[in-house]
Amino acid sequence: MSDLQPGDAAPDFSLALDDGETVSLAGLRGAKVVLYFYPKDDTTGCTSEAQQFTALASDFASAATVVLGVSRDTVKSHAKFRAKYDLDLMLGADLDGAVTEAYGVWVEKSMYGRQYMGIERATFLIDGKGAIRRVWRKVKVPGHVDEVLAAVRGL
Repeated sequence: MSDLQPGDAAPDFSLALDDGETVSLAGLRGAKVVLYFYPKDDTTGCTSEAQQFTALASDFASAATVVLGVSRDTVKSHAKFRAKYDLDLMLGADLDGAVTEAYGVWVEKSMYGRQYMGIERATFLIDGKGAIRRVWRKVKVPGHVDEVLAAVRGL
């Protein structure tokens, strides 16, 4: 598991988006990037988090910041999720798990006594040069997006 810390270089990635495009960290150079990992499209916490990022989309944009959500769902699932909730953010499909593993968010979880592998809800704030500036792990959705926006504005 990767234990990325502020000051570390963010691992590069290339992810398919639901609009048929591809996004890479190298291609976003110069912009701040909020890279947030979430377990699954169209589930309660993940929907709430995506809606909160959407509600503040113009604030992130005015701070020259790109918001990118990442899960292991397919681009088709992302497209349905974005359309259903009118989400204004990019959703990357990490089908092979390379990005979730590079960022150390593919972890063993436990629910009802059952152990399984899944995505830990986590957010990384990456500056325009590709360095990690803030890391939030085991994110609780309420208040998180406001905290991320405050950190973005502080960069």
